[in-house]
Amino acid sequence: MVDSPSAPLFQCPRCRRAPLALRAPLLVCSDCHAEYPLLDGIPWLFADPGRALGEWRNRLTAYLEEFAAATRAVDADLAANPPPVTRERLLQLREGYLSQLRLVGELLAPLRLTATPLSQAAQQAMATRLPMSQDLHSYYANAHRDWAWGSEENERSLALVSAALGSGRQRVLVLGAGACRLTYDLHQLGAHALTVGLDISPLLLLAAGRILAGGAVSLVEFPLAPRSRSDVAVQRELRAPAPARPGLQLVFADAWQAPFAAQSFDAVVTPWLIDIVDLDFSAIAAHVNRLLVAGGRWVNFGSLAFPWRRPALRLSREEIGAALGEAGFSIELMRDEELPYMKSPVSRHSRREQVLTFSADKQKRAPRDAPQPGPPAWLATHSLPVPRSPSLALAANASHVQAVLLALVDGKRSIDDLVRIISEQGLLSEDQARSALCGLLERLHATAERTAGVA
Repeated sequence: MVDSPSAPLFQCPRCRRAPLALRAPLLVCSDCHAEYPLLDGIPWLFADPGRALGEWRNRLTAYLEEFAAATRAVDADLAANPPPVTRERLLQLREGYLSQLRLVGELLAPLRLTATPLSQAAQQAMATRLPMSQDLHSYYANAHRDWAWGSEENERSLALVSAALGSGRQRVLVLGAGACRLTYDLHQLGAHALTVGLDISPLLLLAAGRILAGGAVSLVEFPLAPRSRSDVAVQRELRAPAPARPGLQLVFADAWQAPFAAQSFDAVVTPWLIDIVDLDFSAIAAHVNRLLVAGGRWVNFGSLAFPWRRPALRLSREEIGAALGEAGFSIELMRDEELPYMKSPVSRHSRREQVLTFSADKQKRAPRDAPQPGPPAWLATHSLPVPRSPSLALAANASHVQAVLLALVDGKRSIDDLVRIISEQGLLSEDQARSALCGLLERLHATAERTAGVA
């Protein structure tokens, strides 16, 4: 449920000007009267809570269908009468898929999956407002790392972050808390009156909520590179060393539309976050600055890998230091350390990361307001015309060509037949048609193969 120390800090994520009041089973804005549900007692504080719920329900549908398809693929392999040792492995994998279907369905029951979610085709065709990098697979292994793989990674991370955080911080916010082991460890170790763990993922945060309350969550690990046949699917019980002490509050929300009043926290922690979000570093710094009281501390922990950004935004350690100063912070600590990363006891795959930890204290307000991520006006106001941008026109043309190519596939025509029809209709030259058609079919086939072997 909503912890009493956290309630006064909540701000309506829709109007962004008024506090929220608990009127069980909802949080309600005192100004615009927007209503926000609680999922397993955890506030669901998205600006459009109904739409966010719908999008996650659709992703849950896709997730469950992937495992159902993977089970069917294993059944087909078993029907081919493989060697006994392979059969044993496939049977264990099949049992893992079926268990995961059941366990995830039970864990995510608070999403209230409806009978008419979007079809897979509709989901693939239509983007959502949630980050497309975030689905129910995203960072799934982190839940096992946090609560089932042992203590090495967790202890090393806690030592670095707690040293950078220091003492005397009464209200601590962890943005991108994931499955919440670091959030839990910081809360248990320190004397914070309030620690808030915020994340966008229902799977990770619903699991964390039950674990932190002293319960256990069962989930199946599918190692990237199993050490042995028996390691292809390992059902684990995820549990905390002890229930969290009072004052630890979880929140579903977008980190960059954090539902809190300005200057609500004495410290903000961003673990493995700044390298993956779709904001440049100066915008992230402005958001963190807004949330901190004067003298409050920002602790960042993780990588500086920005491969998806344009070159000017792939900042080095030195540029990070300069950007912190420009954003109103003074650097207290900045250090690199090599740590083990995602080291499962049943996988051959793991790595070591050079992790950057910095702590920076807020000296003044950021020179610019934090940009508010959100849709353009024509998406927010449905009566406005939708502009036909160059990217939209290109997507439409590409979809038209793809639809024409796929409509000709009827289960009877060969590639030669299809190429001849396309060229005769003047859509593409024969060489272009062959290249385009083969490339498209190869990609679709590869996608189907990967989906059939989902883990």
